[in-house]
Amino acid sequence: MKRFIFCLFILWWLLPPQALALRLVVLYAAASPVLKSLGIKEEVVGVTRRDQVFPKAIKVGTHLRPNVELIKALQPDLVIAGSQKAFPEGLKEKVQAEVFYYDPRTLEEILETIKRLGRRLKREEAANQLVARLRLELGKIRPLSCHPKVIYEIMERPLRVAGERNIVADIIRVAGGRNLIRVPKKHVLISPEQILLLAPDLYLYQIGPMNKNPTPPLRRAYFKGLKAEVKKVDEFRFSRPGPNAFQAAIELNRIFEDFCLQKASTQGH
Repeated sequence: MKRFIFCLFILWWLLPPQALALRLVVLYAAASPVLKSLGIKEEVVGVTRRDQVFPKAIKVGTHLRPNVELIKALQPDLVIAGSQKAFPEGLKEKVQAEVFYYDPRTLEEILETIKRLGRRLKREEAANQLVARLRLELGKIRPLSCHPKVIYEIMERPLRVAGERNIVADIIRVAGGRNLIRVPKKHVLISPEQILLLAPDLYLYQIGPMNKNPTPPLRRAYFKGLKAEVKKVDEFRFSRPGPNAFQAAIELNRIFEDFCLQKASTQGH
């Protein structure tokens, strides 16, 4: 019997970290692509309603309204939440699990958070490889001859735009533009009159769960005087702070590049 127990101990010691049982509940969908890139699959037992990365996982509500009893029943070792506002200390005590907050607001913070998550999950090598790949992606950003002034619409009704603490603000900055909304919030309520006064060069509006079927901005009566170039973008690509944000920065850099070329051409004539 002692030999059997000793053998089990040796087997446990020699097993790689990923072979050990680990149960995760992911309450912020932006973290799921990162987890998948780190090689996490069956360990995820619960996800939010709109999270499609781990189809076998049980749906446990939304990131703002998680089903605490269901999460507790899943007996997770780790809950990955978006922020302390979304998952406060009170809920943490109820689920009786460790909580990892995934709330990066810049591309650099995404890289740092990936490394922290890799250390917590004992997937440091995979995390370092992912960080290296994403840094290489940033090398595709091209220098611009101008710095377009930008406003990014989060939602049409009520009219909300991206503030300084939104990941979109850093995507705009990295791509070579300038977010005109200098308010230190993620989402900022604003009037159409204020937008017209700010006179953006580009007005980006997202399509996705937060902005379903918006009226194209130039068809809105209150934007009759809007002189900006208008571009439609994918919410999942631009508004979620994950690996997708690096591709969004490259995509936006190309949009800015075209704008600057057209501007230079117009001024030349």
